[in-house]
Amino acid sequence: MSILFIVFAALMLLGPLIAIHEFGHYWVARRLGVKVLVYSIGFGPSLLQWTSKKSGIQYRFAAFPLGGYVRMLDEREGDVPKDQVHLAFNRQSPWKRIAIVAAGPLINLLLAVVLFWALYLPASEQLNTRIGRVLEQTPAAQVDLRIGDKITAVDGQATPTWEKLNYALLERMGESGTLAVQVERQVSPNGTQTLEKQLPIENFIKDQSQSPLQSLGFMPYQPKIKPVIGEISSGGAAERQGMKVGDEITAINGNAVDDWYQVVEYIRQSPEKLMTFTVLRNAQSIDLKVMPQARKDAMGTETGFIGAGIKAESFVIPDAYKQTIQYSPMEALFRATDKTWQLSVMTVNGIVKMVKGLIGLDNLSGPITIAKVAGQSAEMGWQTFFSFMALMSVSLGVLNLLPIPMLDGGHLVYYLIELIRGRPVSEQVQMFGLKIGMALLGMMMLLALFNDFMRF
Repeated sequence: MSILFIVFAALMLLGPLIAIHEFGHYWVARRLGVKVLVYSIGFGPSLLQWTSKKSGIQYRFAAFPLGGYVRMLDEREGDVPKDQVHLAFNRQSPWKRIAIVAAGPLINLLLAVVLFWALYLPASEQLNTRIGRVLEQTPAAQVDLRIGDKITAVDGQATPTWEKLNYALLERMGESGTLAVQVERQVSPNGTQTLEKQLPIENFIKDQSQSPLQSLGFMPYQPKIKPVIGEISSGGAAERQGMKVGDEITAINGNAVDDWYQVVEYIRQSPEKLMTFTVLRNAQSIDLKVMPQARKDAMGTETGFIGAGIKAESFVIPDAYKQTIQYSPMEALFRATDKTWQLSVMTVNGIVKMVKGLIGLDNLSGPITIAKVAGQSAEMGWQTFFSFMALMSVSLGVLNLLPIPMLDGGHLVYYLIELIRGRPVSEQVQMFGLKIGMALLGMMMLLALFNDFMRF
């Protein structure tokens, strides 16, 4: 994946999100009779601009597409002709100013609903929440969860899909105690039993070094794939240490393996560690010493890789592990709204837990990580890209509603105080808040960039 492709994907992601956010402010301001002077996508020098002859509004595309702004007529920012005073933003009632400021974040949340709705409409065949593998010495193994058990609820929340199940688990991020899991177990050809399991958790996925499912120890069904090398990357550890296409991996460090997922797990957990691979080549068993290279994923976790892929083969997923999901347009809209709400709550909870120290500050990501994930999602197809765009739209909407001066949420706090008190917050207080807001956002941006560079 080239740098050019990553940059293009990031622009295709952030450009529409910023444009729709600023359009919310712009559209509501014009409908409420406020004069708009400038509508800019991006900051800094203008790359392209034009002025509408009808409205006099200047439209801009600026050099740095990490934000945007709508500049309105305002007596606090310059002289306003007497015949246009009634069009100034600062002369509007608190309710109108609240509506204009809130429109940006809210339209981002609305965009997320629309995107999720479009993704929910087509029929899709998915894995159901039946367990395909239980990892040894994990909470799942301790409470006797078994292969074939179906997870139907977590902490009282129904989990019809793995996506829903993961969201329920992420709500417990950074927490300790027990996790209530409801399980449906087949006890006879035509009978099932409902069980309640209490899984112990301790600082649950605090550093995100594992997925929620890996931390608990149960995984979805994965077809068993024979560990036969089908492709080798040029210059990778596998090629350098003598692996060849057609080699069948039979053991790693003396431990027998018969499934590609076992091989992947061993390699991922052993960056920069010398490993002994036993391979079957032309009916002869050969030992090869291979040291997986280290790399960091999008979340900064260091994993190993050797530059080898499997031999392509077809496989069949058993019917017991499959389900076909088809929503009507109204059902899809309900699901999309519910998912947007869940992600919004999860984002707020994540911020609160980060402030409390329950989850690490290394979870904060900046523009480099966003661009990288945008490129990865674009490579995987339009559905994955739109899903990531919806997720980012939720994040943009929620973060802008935080009560921090400089953000939309900070302005909303001032206008709500004015509405209650009957007079505006003093300019001195607003200037002090502005400085605090700039400092907070500056520190957050520096930390996010630091995390990005560490992952890079």
